[in-house]
Amino acid sequence: MSCPSPRSKPWWSPLLSHLRTAFHSASQTYKSSRDPYDQSALCSARRSYFATIKKAKFTHWSDYLSFLTPSSGWEAKKLASGRQAPRFPSFPDQDTPEGINKALLAHFFCSTPPPINAPLTLSPYPDYFHLSQGEITLALSKSSNTSAPGPDTISYDVWKQVHRSCPALLTKLVSPLVQYGHNPACLKRANGIVLDKPSKAAYDTPASFRVIVLLETPFKVLE
Repeated sequence: MSCPSPRSKPWWSPLLSHLRTAFHSASQTYKSSRDPYDQSALCSARRSYFATIKKAKFTHWSDYLSFLTPSSGWEAKKLASGRQAPRFPSFPDQDTPEGINKALLAHFFCSTPPPINAPLTLSPYPDYFHLSQGEITLALSKSSNTSAPGPDTISYDVWKQVHRSCPALLTKLVSPLVQYGHNPACLKRANGIVLDKPSKAAYDTPASFRVIVLLETPFKVLE
């Protein structure tokens, strides 16, 4: 059996451990004796144990909210809401994964995307300001290592290590895109992740879901 994380029950205390032991001991005693006196002791131990748990949770939550900051407000909201199970699309007119996939694609994306007419020749902007390695470092520092990457599966953590070992590489890769004002098609690829919208009455239409787009990480650095 794996040991629970210390953060799984931050409101736990030695007093609760003592009350839990007393509650389990009283339960075993009553199961053996079936004596009314032992039953009364079991009820008393149960009330004391669970009442103390409720009080400890309330006290811990109150202390947590008293030190709340604007940056941790979203985390408090997620803790208060709890984790909900994701809703899988179930459309009445589509009963196969392929059909559901086609219905979502037709809802979120245009069936015939407009053609991309890239210019044959590119001219640099005359007032272009050269990017510095420090600006790339600043952009990477604002990127989370846990953010999901795009189709190339290269995370920000990898780019940060590359930039530390060879600062000129990413700078030379991104600078021409800004200089010529052109974003190549290879950086426009993305992964679309379908998520359910919260608090919907039903999840039987594509409108009950939303899509998030995971772009290539170099494009986000450029952005």
